[in-house]
Amino acid sequence: MPTEAKRETVEALRGALADSTALIVSEYRGLKVGEIAEIRRSLRKQDVAYRVVKNRLLKIATADTTGDALASLLTGPTAIAITRGDAAVAAKAVLDATRPYKVVRITGAVLGRQAIDADAVSRLAALPPRPVLQARLAGAMQAPLATLAGLFGANLRNLGYALAQVRDQKAAAGGQ
Repeated sequence: MPTEAKRETVEALRGALADSTALIVSEYRGLKVGEIAEIRRSLRKQDVAYRVVKNRLLKIATADTTGDALASLLTGPTAIAITRGDAAVAAKAVLDATRPYKVVRITGAVLGRQAIDADAVSRLAALPPRPVLQARLAGAMQAPLATLAGLFGANLRNLGYALAQVRDQKAAAGGQ
């Protein structure tokens, strides 16, 4: 029979996971409580929650949402980083916070309803922030339009030069 504390934990997890954009799963075997607290503190600055959870309770909490994608990542003692913001920023924050502790192993992540492996989490962390990607996209979309406007302007400018030369030639011919 599940205890009341376990029911409350499952409900708290459901609430935290309801509006999350990404879950980054890590195995924390070998860390001391103080080291986990230090990871939590550094991630809290990036608006990422880091929780140590029992695998069974996490499976129950995610059964109706991301359960299938998450189940394969839950092996050994599990800690999850939950973010409501940009997944790339969260992945970078988790990798930076756990880097000093060699025993922490990132097992993967869930983005939306899709699971990704640890290598994909590393690639996700290497992405530039969302505003930089949006600026690059806007620049890539704007460049062809600027070139096209320059080409149209060049034809008008060349026509103006040709008319000016014709005017100058007529003025020079009329002056003789």
